[in-house]
Amino acid sequence: MNKPYSNTKATLAIARASFRSILRSPSAVVFTLAFPLIFIIVFANIGGGGMSIDVGVAKGSDTSANNPVYTALKKNKIMHLINDQTTDEMNKNLAKGNIDAIIDLQPFAPPSSMTVHVQYSQASGDKGSVLKSALNNIFYKIQSVELARIQSYTTVKVPNLIDLKEETISGRPYKYIDFILPGQLGFSLLSSGVFGTAFVFLSLRLTLVIKRFFATPVKRYSIVLGEAIARLTFSLLGSLFIILVGHYMFGFTLIHGVTTVLNMLILSAIGLIIFMGFGFTISGIAKNESSVPPLSNIITLPQFLLSGTFFSITAFPTWLQYISKALPLTHLNDAMRKVAFEGAGLGDVTHQLLILFAWFIGIYAVAVKTFKWE
Repeated sequence: MNKPYSNTKATLAIARASFRSILRSPSAVVFTLAFPLIFIIVFANIGGGGMSIDVGVAKGSDTSANNPVYTALKKNKIMHLINDQTTDEMNKNLAKGNIDAIIDLQPFAPPSSMTVHVQYSQASGDKGSVLKSALNNIFYKIQSVELARIQSYTTVKVPNLIDLKEETISGRPYKYIDFILPGQLGFSLLSSGVFGTAFVFLSLRLTLVIKRFFATPVKRYSIVLGEAIARLTFSLLGSLFIILVGHYMFGFTLIHGVTTVLNMLILSAIGLIIFMGFGFTISGIAKNESSVPPLSNIITLPQFLLSGTFFSITAFPTWLQYISKALPLTHLNDAMRKVAFEGAGLGDVTHQLLILFAWFIGIYAVAVKTFKWE
C-alpha cells in the first residue's frame, strides 16, 4: 500500500536544496555578509559622516524672527531644530540620545542680557561640543553687531548680551555603530530579499525547473514556501552573525541582551518577507536575467540612499524626508534602532510595524498579479 504524498516533506526537501544552493552562491554571501560587514568596519572607524545635530527647542522659548540665536540656528545646515515634542518627550529623548540637546531661548531685548539655557546629554557624544562651538560663534557675532550699534550713539559700557547656562545630564553614549549597524542589517535583508528572490524564481522559470515540478505531486505553495524558508534561514543566520560581530568587536549596544537580539531577528524576518515580495514582482516582470539588475536597482537604490542606511534622514530637505518616511526600509531601520539602543519591545514599535504591514499587503497584491509560473 503506497503512502500518501507529503507536501510537507517536499517543502522541506526544496528548502534544504535551496539552502545548499544559496551557500554555494558567491553573490548571496557577498550581499548578505561581506558588504554589510565592510561598511560596518569602515563607518565604525571613521565616525559619523553627514552629521546632523538634533536640538529640541523647549516649550515657551522665543522662536520669533527677532531672536537672532534662533534665527542663526535655523539657518545652520547641520542643526535640526525640533519643535513638535512635549517637554517630557524631549527629556526622555535627550537621555536616550535621540536628540542631542535641549535649548531654552529667552526673548532678546538689548541692552538687557538674554539667557540661553542648554541641556546636553552624555549620550550625545561629540555633537554637544559641535553645538557649543556653534553657539559661541553665534554669540560672538551678535555681541559684535550690538556693540557696534550701541556704541554708535552712546558711551555706556555694554554688558554681556547673552548669558549662557549649560547643563549636562547622564545617559548611555550613542556610538556611530549604534546607528550604522541596523542600517547595514536592513541593507543586507533588502539585497537578499529583492536580488536573491528575483534571480532564483526567474532562473527556475527559464530553465523549466518549475514546469518539471508540475509533473510531480508537489503543490505550488511548496515551491514558494521551500525557497522562502531557505532564504529566511540563511538571512537570519547572517543577521545574527552581523549583530554579534557588531556587539563584540565594535561595542554595538544590545540594551536587553538576548531579548534584544531575538526582537531584532523577528524584525529581520518581517523585513525579509516584505522585501521578498519585491523579488517575486520583479521575477514576474523580468523577461530575462539581464533585466533583473536594473529592475532591482530601481527598488533598492532609493532605499539604500534615502532610508537612513548610511546617515540620518534629518539631514535631508523637508520635502525629501516625506519620501524617505514612505519607504519600508526607513521604518525597519527605525524599529531596529529603537529596539537595540532604547530597549523598546515589539509593542513599542507598532507604528513602524503597521506601515510595514501596509507594505506587505500592497506588494504581495502586486506580486500575485505579476508572478508567472511558466
